Amino acid sequence: MDICYRPILSADPVPAPGAQRLAGGPLWFTHAEVIARGAPSRRIPAEEIPEASLQALTAPRAPLAGVEMTGGAPRVMGILNATPDSFSDGGLFEAREAALAQARAMVAAGAEILDIGGESTRPGATEVAAEDEAARILPLIEELAPSLGAPISVDTRKAEVGRAGLSAGAVMLNDVSGLDFDPGMAALAAETGAPICVMHAQGRPETMQDDPAYENVTLDVLGFLAERLARLEAAGLPRDKVVVDPGIGFGKTVEHNLELLRNIAVFHNLGCPVLLGVSRKGFIGHISGETEARARAPGSIAVALAALGQGVQIFRVHDVAETVQAFKLWQSVTGQRHDT
Repeated sequence: MDICYRPILSADPVPAPGAQRLAGGPLWFTHAEVIARGAPSRRIPAEEIPEASLQALTAPRAPLAGVEMTGGAPRVMGILNATPDSFSDGGLFEAREAALAQARAMVAAGAEILDIGGESTRPGATEVAAEDEAARILPLIEELAPSLGAPISVDTRKAEVGRAGLSAGAVMLNDVSGLDFDPGMAALAAETGAPICVMHAQGRPETMQDDPAYENVTLDVLGFLAERLARLEAAGLPRDKVVVDPGIGFGKTVEHNLELLRNIAVFHNLGCPVLLGVSRKGFIGHISGETEARARAPGSIAVALAALGQGVQIFRVHDVAETVQAFKLWQSVTGQRHDT
């Protein structure tokens, strides 16, 4: 992609005359930044945004797995790693009862989607066999799906595992490889009609942090996700069943991550809900100096609040209760909540 439009958003409860609403929600804009390859950025009035891009920016988003995406309320996706080696909580929820208790606690704390994974994709992680990955998550999905009270997403790169997870009671797929690891993922989503989150990653976990490089990280990642959307639509899955994730920390330097976060509103150009997963990640430790991943909730929430102000709809987090509390306060202070 060679050009895009970053809406310059405001949460002020009194919108300016002629303001455009982002994705049918409370945030609004009257101007946008034009980001183009080989050219300095510039600001233009919203009425100069091409019609197709303006429509994508402003159209209300359809519900996702029964969860509303329009209205401005952020949606929290709780992370359940049924793995021995995830970067921040590996082994804590490997045991069945611990995993079940954590899942229910996150939903009770406000998670509206639960993302269950059986393979770590942290930098340096090695591939897990599909049968081992499935064995870690299927008993949990089967136990939780009937009574959890929130839809379950399968965090996997493998169509075989995704299919088994959907059969066990999950209703959504989350592919951190952006359909690149297993070509069958696009066909699986189209065949089943399951919503899918496609994430950008440069390279595979084993080597993705060795030397990540981009011509323009914002436009390169946006173009990658636009191509994956086209691939899913060609397979038969409608765009309103797709979520996009810029993949913070997956084949990116600290500066790449920061540029994507500053520009994250550009991903609304794709006309889909935007998911952000920054919880406890290494760049937060790099900037803050906090070496213990489980102590990075404050930094994770700070980044999430900045992204909330840029209209991100879904936040994938470890620290559900703390994030939900912070979001309630942000919404109340900015006038987005009216049930105080």
